[in-house]
Amino acid sequence: MKNSLFTRTAMAIIAISTMTLISCQNQTQKVQKLPKADTLLTHVEWSKSANIYEVNLRQHTKEGTIKAFQADLPRLKAMGVDILWLMPIFPIGMENRKGSMGSYYAVADYTEVNPEFGTLADIRSLVDEAHQLGMFVILDWVANHSAWDHPWAKKHPEWYKHNSTGAFVSPFDWTDVIAFDYENPELSDSMISALKFWVKEADVDGYRCDVAGMVPVDFWNEARLQLEQLKPVFMLAENEDVPALQKRAFDMNYSWNFHHILNQIAQGKKPASEVWKYVQSLDTLPPDAYHMLFITNHDENSWNGTIAERMGDAGDAMAVLTYTFPGMPLIYSGQEAGMSKRLEFFEKDPIDWSQIKKESFYTLLNKLKTDNEALWNGLSGGEIVPLTNKMDSTMLAFSREKNNNQVVVIMNLSKKPQKYTLSSELVTGMFMNPFTNKEVDLSVNQPFDLKPWEYIVFVKK
Repeated sequence: MKNSLFTRTAMAIIAISTMTLISCQNQTQKVQKLPKADTLLTHVEWSKSANIYEVNLRQHTKEGTIKAFQADLPRLKAMGVDILWLMPIFPIGMENRKGSMGSYYAVADYTEVNPEFGTLADIRSLVDEAHQLGMFVILDWVANHSAWDHPWAKKHPEWYKHNSTGAFVSPFDWTDVIAFDYENPELSDSMISALKFWVKEADVDGYRCDVAGMVPVDFWNEARLQLEQLKPVFMLAENEDVPALQKRAFDMNYSWNFHHILNQIAQGKKPASEVWKYVQSLDTLPPDAYHMLFITNHDENSWNGTIAERMGDAGDAMAVLTYTFPGMPLIYSGQEAGMSKRLEFFEKDPIDWSQIKKESFYTLLNKLKTDNEALWNGLSGGEIVPLTNKMDSTMLAFSREKNNNQVVVIMNLSKKPQKYTLSSELVTGMFMNPFTNKEVDLSVNQPFDLKPWEYIVFVKK
């Protein structure tokens, strides 16, 4: 979406839609019989320890093409990236276009590739190489609205919402797009057919779905059901306010609330204890639901500021939290380069890759996530156990354990030095600090002196 702050406020008032047909994601590459209607979806096996990388095709390379991005696949694989989320690859509408290049999210055709980016053959090649490298590719899908000059607007105006004068309706202030009306079943059928096109023709592995909460839940349930008949897929909802989406249709949602908390802690506006309120809020979702954790993405970077602008010196500590808290961590194009600018949204504005300052940092974090079952996603990972008082305003410490694998995190979430004493009997014995490669014999009542925003991670040997 184009303005996340506005959207998230508006989405909070969207009513929860009724659920109908459901699906269950297979864990093998064989198509199986569809599940009974009372069965919740099951995550595809490869997602259980995965991280995700958002690709801004326009800005990722100077060329801004699929082929140019494909050349970066080996580097991303070496960095430990699992899932590649491509921002919309489709032609962009000309009518009421914003800026000279327009928004990715003003889609003019759902089954074509934007000529700026390349061709269908280029997408097939990209997906094929990603699969060979052991990575997976999901496309960004915009089901809530289209460009004004999408062919459907002329052929099927009844598929769109209209105001009292009969004119098309733009959602909010998104004047470059017009809203669909899902009361028309023909729209749903055509949209699902387009979703299936990319699985059939390019073997993509799923979708990130823009403003998913603004589209009826029963549409997404049916879409997931039909996609599963083609292959097991992974689905990410840009939503946090409609829990029903994660029962039948989506593997993962956005953790906007967690992101805002991290920003506010970094800015000294909220205490460290706020993260525990976030953990409690997850009780409204299915136990095995995934949550995408991030310190930046395309919306945050372009509209609300860089990591440095929002988090200052706390950026690395907050990144470590996204990798060690329950959820799947996201890296956005250029994040590993320590990107210090807000990328233009409607114009060409290439990322500067002359120095990839934080590549080793994120490579280590990706390995930490993959190698430690305690940090895996959903119920595949370990429960988070506080090691600090939940009212502590500066210190955050916790343990996660799964199948004899234990990870302990201690953080000073303040701009002043802090002392911390590890007093829990849950954490004793020999541990390895993956950031220093040093072994530590931890004991009860062991003291620590932490610098501002310092973090310590221990993995039990």
